[in-house]
Amino acid sequence: IIIGFGLFSVTVVPCVISLDADECSEGTDDCHIDALCQNTPKSFNCICKPGYKGDGKQCEDMDECENEYNGGCVHECINIPGNYRCTCYDGFMLAHDGHNCLDVDECMDNNGGCQQVCVNTMGSYECMCKQGFFLSDNQHTCIHRSDDGMNCMNKDHGCAHICRETPKGGVACECRPGFELAKNQRDCTLTCNYGNGGCQHMCDDTDVGPVCGCHQKYALHSDSKTCIETCAVNNGGCDRTCKDTATGVRCSCPVGFTLQPDGKTCKDIDECQEATNNGGCDHFCKNTVGSFECSCQKGHKLLTDERTCQDIDECSFERTCDHTCVNYPGNFDCVCQEGYTLYGLTHCGDIDECSINNGSCEHSCVNTQGGYECLCPPGQKLHWNKKDCTSKHLNPAPRAQLSCDKRGGVEVCSLSCPSNALFLAGTWLSPTHPNTHTPYSKEELFYSKTKPSLYLPSRILAFNLDSPQSAIYTPSFSASYQLPLLIFFLILPFFSGSPLPCTDDCQVTFVNLKCDSSKKRRRGRKSPSKEVSHITAEFEMEMKEASGQYSCNVECVRERMKQRLQSAMRTLRKSINKQQFYIQFSGTEYEVAQKPALHVEQCSTGQVLRDGKCVICGVGTYYSGDHDQCVVCPPGTYQDTMGQLSCEPCPSTEGQGIAGAKNISQCGGQCPAGQYSSDGFRPCNPCPLGSFQPEPGRVLCFSCGGGLMTKYEGSVAFRDCEVKVHCAPGHHYNSSNHRCIRCPAGTYQSEFGQNYCITCPGNTTTDFDGATNVSHCKNQVCGGELGDFTGFIESPNYPGDYPSNVDCIWTINPPHKRRILIVVPEIFLPIEDECGDVLVMRKSALPTSITTYETCQTYERPIAFTSRSRKLWIQFKSNEGNSGKGFQVPYVTYDEDYQQLIEDIVRDGRLYASENHQEILKDKKLIKALFDVLAHPQNYFRYTAQESKDMFPRSFIKLLRSKVTRFLRPYK
Repeated sequence: IIIGFGLFSVTVVPCVISLDADECSEGTDDCHIDALCQNTPKSFNCICKPGYKGDGKQCEDMDECENEYNGGCVHECINIPGNYRCTCYDGFMLAHDGHNCLDVDECMDNNGGCQQVCVNTMGSYECMCKQGFFLSDNQHTCIHRSDDGMNCMNKDHGCAHICRETPKGGVACECRPGFELAKNQRDCTLTCNYGNGGCQHMCDDTDVGPVCGCHQKYALHSDSKTCIETCAVNNGGCDRTCKDTATGVRCSCPVGFTLQPDGKTCKDIDECQEATNNGGCDHFCKNTVGSFECSCQKGHKLLTDERTCQDIDECSFERTCDHTCVNYPGNFDCVCQEGYTLYGLTHCGDIDECSINNGSCEHSCVNTQGGYECLCPPGQKLHWNKKDCTSKHLNPAPRAQLSCDKRGGVEVCSLSCPSNALFLAGTWLSPTHPNTHTPYSKEELFYSKTKPSLYLPSRILAFNLDSPQSAIYTPSFSASYQLPLLIFFLILPFFSGSPLPCTDDCQVTFVNLKCDSSKKRRRGRKSPSKEVSHITAEFEMEMKEASGQYSCNVECVRERMKQRLQSAMRTLRKSINKQQFYIQFSGTEYEVAQKPALHVEQCSTGQVLRDGKCVICGVGTYYSGDHDQCVVCPPGTYQDTMGQLSCEPCPSTEGQGIAGAKNISQCGGQCPAGQYSSDGFRPCNPCPLGSFQPEPGRVLCFSCGGGLMTKYEGSVAFRDCEVKVHCAPGHHYNSSNHRCIRCPAGTYQSEFGQNYCITCPGNTTTDFDGATNVSHCKNQVCGGELGDFTGFIESPNYPGDYPSNVDCIWTINPPHKRRILIVVPEIFLPIEDECGDVLVMRKSALPTSITTYETCQTYERPIAFTSRSRKLWIQFKSNEGNSGKGFQVPYVTYDEDYQQLIEDIVRDGRLYASENHQEILKDKKLIKALFDVLAHPQNYFRYTAQESKDMFPRSFIKLLRSKVTRFLRPYK
């Protein structure tokens, strides 16, 4: 016999024996996912789990909130799959039984945000003021009462809540949201819309005011507001929820609680300690009764899922840093460009390098924005290190090469130029014979028939390159000629006709040969620019005074030289047109054609083609015509400019340095700090006693001054000087009287033993003399941007500490029919100096005008309020006492038709109740979005519903939605 049970079968031989299978443990049952499987002999039963109803094969959630007891919740019941949870109105918290709601004492948390006195009430709280003060419109701060006149500033204006001045000079009373104005037009009657009417459970509005009621299992206390817990059958002994079932009483607990083994008691679940997930919070988890809250580390914000923490990218905000902002998790840094320094945490100011030991210049120093320049006296020029001064007639290393050979029976000399060259007397490189490779003599080179750099008939070039015996007059001439070639080149000047009119009585002292190129725009707007090369030859000639007295004076000689030069340029033009000219540059020869070639180079000079794009050769490299690529500068040369055709030779003659040097400091061979030489390169001498040099590559050492000596040769800083007293930070040493002098106001010194004070960056100054850090340098300008629709005001030097003795005044005058909404995210004013620093906002400069806001304290809790007047006069004053971070206060102007809605929102305590809501008012991006919609309501449609959910927590959206709905549909 074969007997089958479900999917299980057994053959019975020879007796009839039944073997039961446990379908529940084997998972062969067909119970619903929300049902429990109960094994029975020969079968199984399906029973829906608690909180579900059905036959076990089909189970559906049981809505506990639909019964007449509201699930036992005294306020709101929220059904969830298989269970439910109770929530309370604002101003109440869930009791330990998970159903009843108890009053929250808001005054226990930061005094409820009240400036003076906080009074707790059932479901809410009220701020009150001490004698002599009255509550301002924002219902939190207090304003000093006045005895003058019958206006809202008078202590006897008689309004229970809000006082408004009428155009006729009287007063009119208004009530806070949730109250109604009494018949006497002064008192305010409470309604159920404020703090649930003071009722713990249920509230009904009647003609005589709110009437309280209780849940069915509670009784009203004699105070007619509080509800006393009762239970028909002692609640079945249950700690929380009690339900009658066929098998007896069953107790259950709401979400956030767990039923204890006694089956009666409910215990709060500490979600923060549960398992190891920290309650699902990224950073901090705080357990609360029946729930928990997540919070984030500083520099992070809680996302709308109220679990995840995200880094606040401060660099995405406007005006975070003056120059460069670098964001990193939890914080950010501001970085200034070269030549600027940071002050006030986020601002960049120009460094006055000239105030730092005269910029290390040998002579005068001139400060510029982002840098500085050293200047030399007449007759001297700036050294390559840009700080020392040298004689103008110092012989530099030659940079051009001259080679000569015979071609077709004619001797041809070509000049190869790696860069601009300066030829002076006695500094020529000796060219060599093409056959013997022996150097030409001066007579062979300069008095033979040569054609330097030109295919031209022989010309005689007569120069006397010996040092002149007399220096009477030095005329100079220059000329330039343009070639439509993408090249640089240099030629030696020549003269047609007879030799120069200089014999024994006059001498050419030097020839300055230059080559350059530039873009020249063709005619027509859309015509591309072409690159042209310039030839410039400049020479100086000296003549004896006697030579010009008889036949030709100095002016005559100058005019003759001009004529010779012009004739030479005409001959050069003809030569180029006949294609009798060539140039050698950096190993590449260029021939001059009469007409430009049909092929046009794709890239400009100094660029190479890479991946179809022209890329300029970078610093430390040069463009090689032989290889058509960028080549790294060899050791002993450098290049600090992009797109060049050669590398500059290092001033040092040792050929040291690295390959690819990007500036002259990488050439190597420089004298180290504490040493010097005539050119700044080795061999070097140590600084003698009584002097020092903190920088490499210098030609001199700085004297300690005042007859001071150093402990040893080769000193590198003024601190090595044997001063009579070592100066502390905030002072500098005066070598004249050998005393430490306090740094004057506007300067600082953060190091020991210095002989100078540093000027504050930019337009900043210090509050006192003897400053020891750049943080003491503060901007005195009152900050902010005032616009018709949005704007902000900020204390000077924000977010750095504001300076002392400032008096800032702003005026906000909105357009017609617009009102002002102000948000103070946080404000830092030290209270230690008895209100010496004050921020006040009122209608006008008159002390008796209507005051909207006034404070002299630090408040890290944000607050929003509307102006009590159509325009605002704002003043911030500080004294000589303590300083602080100050404030940055944004504002928006809105259509006065929305006045009631805006005031209803900003006066609702729920706006500031949770930490999440407070962070919204501190979030610059969220405030900008809110202000954008308030200033221009049509911009609301730019934000989708999903964007709003991603930006704001659900509780905040729920608050605003209820306010807007009530405003748009006042009558149900």
